[in-house]
Amino acid sequence: MNIAYQIALGIAIIAILIIHGRMTYKQTVGRRNRKQMEDVFTNISHELLTPLTVISASVEHLREQEPDHASDYALMQLNIERMVRLLQQILETSKSHSGELKLLVSQGDVMQYIRQTALCIEPLMHKHGQTFSIETKPNSMMGWIDTDKLDKIIYNLLSNAAKYTKADGNISLRVMTNKLYDHIIIQVKDDGIGISAHKMKNLYQRFHDGEYRRMQVKGNGLGLALTHDLVMLHGGTIDCESEENKGTTFTVTIPITKEAFLPEQVDENNAFDLSKIESNIIDMKALYPEDDKQLLSTAIPTINENAYRILLVEDNEELLMLMSTLLSKRYNIYTAPNGKEALKIIQSKRLDLIVSDVMMPEMDGNELTREIKSKPEWNHLPIILLTAKTSEEDRKASLTIGADDYIAKPFRLGDLELRIDNLISNRKRILEAAGKETTTEEQVLTADEEFMQRAHKCVLDHLDDSDFDREAFAKAMGASSSTLYNKLRVLTGMNITSYIRDIRMKEAKRLAETQSNLRVSDLAYRVGFKDPKYFATCFKKEFGIQPSEFIESLNNDTSTDL
Repeated sequence: MNIAYQIALGIAIIAILIIHGRMTYKQTVGRRNRKQMEDVFTNISHELLTPLTVISASVEHLREQEPDHASDYALMQLNIERMVRLLQQILETSKSHSGELKLLVSQGDVMQYIRQTALCIEPLMHKHGQTFSIETKPNSMMGWIDTDKLDKIIYNLLSNAAKYTKADGNISLRVMTNKLYDHIIIQVKDDGIGISAHKMKNLYQRFHDGEYRRMQVKGNGLGLALTHDLVMLHGGTIDCESEENKGTTFTVTIPITKEAFLPEQVDENNAFDLSKIESNIIDMKALYPEDDKQLLSTAIPTINENAYRILLVEDNEELLMLMSTLLSKRYNIYTAPNGKEALKIIQSKRLDLIVSDVMMPEMDGNELTREIKSKPEWNHLPIILLTAKTSEEDRKASLTIGADDYIAKPFRLGDLELRIDNLISNRKRILEAAGKETTTEEQVLTADEEFMQRAHKCVLDHLDDSDFDREAFAKAMGASSSTLYNKLRVLTGMNITSYIRDIRMKEAKRLAETQSNLRVSDLAYRVGFKDPKYFATCFKKEFGIQPSEFIESLNNDTSTDL
């Protein structure tokens, strides 16, 4: 998959250029240099479409050569399509501003085209858990439309509705004709957060921020501005009615008769083909074959009970899926879409390390870190923060509140794995299993050392109790099993079962050395094993010799000494 990673790197570089270009535009543009900056950025956007085309073709070639990585290809193609759409919106907006945007209408079944185009976007709502309905009256009607422009109008209105409507919300698309059948009326309605009166004044202004920050969604401030321009290009109208916390309705009216357009705007020779409708969004089911929400607040199938358990917290579902897929080859992975959901997992699951994005809805990474480090039962968990912020001030702020490491985006998954391994290794070296060192009255125990001594004594107190398992151990320690696991894993590198077994094995060896007349079965029962055969298996695994052979060797040594 080296080619795949090269392709992904290429996509990341292009994304950085797009974002950097847009930031430069917003920071430097003014009345005098606006046109010059638009020309430069338009040229950059146009040039970037070529390497994106090459990358897209390479992905398809790779799909043919190595077809076993369908979800990886779908993820790459999804992000290629997103960047292409952003670039096209930038180019279309620039053309509109300079008066170069042109219509080219052709004839076909308008209602069927709109319905099928909207169905291509339905996975976007499905991914957000929203209900989406489509209604066309009549179901079929011939007319003249510019499919490329109408495609963008429908996509922008529907994607905007999805951004500002919460999960379980409702979005509807209604398309009807006027009484003369010479115009179509497209109505997109949602029951989302609505738009305030002062926001309505600048609704169609380019780079208008809308409610992106409030809703923690991605936006570029071009969609509605371009939609407005495209509707005006048709000689149509666009209206918006909205009430805060109740919802928004956009109503677009455009002509569909041949006579409504200039001769140079009409393509009489080519009717549009319903079988070749552009898909505005790759079906998310290609990325989530069983359930497109399976990565939210859940666990990837366990590969090994003894493998380290890592919680990934990231609101970008594609990045979350990619990290989960790659890291699950070595670790047991849990995932959450934000800090709030992450806390629920931390309270209920046994974890070794947390990797979290900084910028997230509900609760961001810094808030999550602060919460974890303020709780004695969790503050030992190592935390790696991921962020697009690269300033030294941001890095220091995250480290100050307790983050153990800090990685700037974009990053290589190999670097993340290295950081994870280093943190786990360092934590394992903090303390060895308790009991190896004694402390004098003058020595001051750290909280971790005191905890380990108490844990060691607790197991010894229940040494011959074969029912003393994880839950019983946690109860005796006055902690939840997840908290006990987290502490033991960090301080000893072992899970609860392994820790209990480790102490029992060491005690078995000590008892055999001090009481060499013990039978293997008696020795097994003394250290809490119900099955002497299983005890013998564990003993050999721990010390490389059967307990009977070990006892015999001790007896032989004693006879020799005599």
